[in-house]
Amino acid sequence: MPELPEVETVKRSLSGKLIGKEIRDLEIYFSGNIRRPDPLLMGEMIRGKKFLGIDRRGKYLIFTLSEDLALVVHLRMTGQLLYVDAAFPKDKHTHLVFSLSDGMELRYADLRKFGTFDLIPLSELPQLKGLAQLGVEPLSGDFTVQWLDQMLQNKNRSIKNVLLDQTIIAGIGNIYADEILYEGGIHPETIACNLTEDQVRQLWQATVKLLNLGIEHRGTSIRNYVDGDGRQGGFQELLKVYGRRGEPCVRCGSPIGKTKVQGRGTYYCPNCQPKV
Repeated sequence: MPELPEVETVKRSLSGKLIGKEIRDLEIYFSGNIRRPDPLLMGEMIRGKKFLGIDRRGKYLIFTLSEDLALVVHLRMTGQLLYVDAAFPKDKHTHLVFSLSDGMELRYADLRKFGTFDLIPLSELPQLKGLAQLGVEPLSGDFTVQWLDQMLQNKNRSIKNVLLDQTIIAGIGNIYADEILYEGGIHPETIACNLTEDQVRQLWQATVKLLNLGIEHRGTSIRNYVDGDGRQGGFQELLKVYGRRGEPCVRCGSPIGKTKVQGRGTYYCPNCQPKV
């Protein structure tokens, strides 16, 4: 699933191309991705609207449209938003095509068909299910070491589970959680409230560092993630634990281990991230 760095990269790759463009038409090849409104109404509502802005909240993309509308998109497991020439052949998994005033198209392709689209009044954004429940943005000024320390004090569950909880910290998924914990030298099964003051600071620093590094390298392309131009990211070349079971740790040479934390496959170094 695209995580914060991937969604941020998609946002940045589309922003300069879409803002100011008018949506001339919408073709729907699979309506199951549309949550609101009824798919039969969506085309009618969105035709003639202009893109005014693009924002990201957690793993959501929020397109601000004219006439006080917002198009909220979650890519889920395999969703792709691609800005392409109208003459370019459509992928067989293309479900939605937004025809634009510059002769280009914004296409949504999704192998697994789990992505979601909500076209709603801007005034309803704060109440949109999923979006409304999101926690703090880890690259915002609200994400401080003091906030993190206070938040963890009453969390009697694994730190990996806390990092994945979107109602606490928005945007971190399985890949970056594993990389963050490795960077911080923290075992993924460590109970969150048992972290020392030094570990909390290390966790905070690792979170900010790894997410920014992921954005700098335009995200992680392990399966089918691409940005709005169809380009893969490069952060997969820098992964130190995720997907590297049995390979030597880049720090100590110990074999990378894999376990399950709350049902999620989890990679770590048993030596660099000792279980206390």
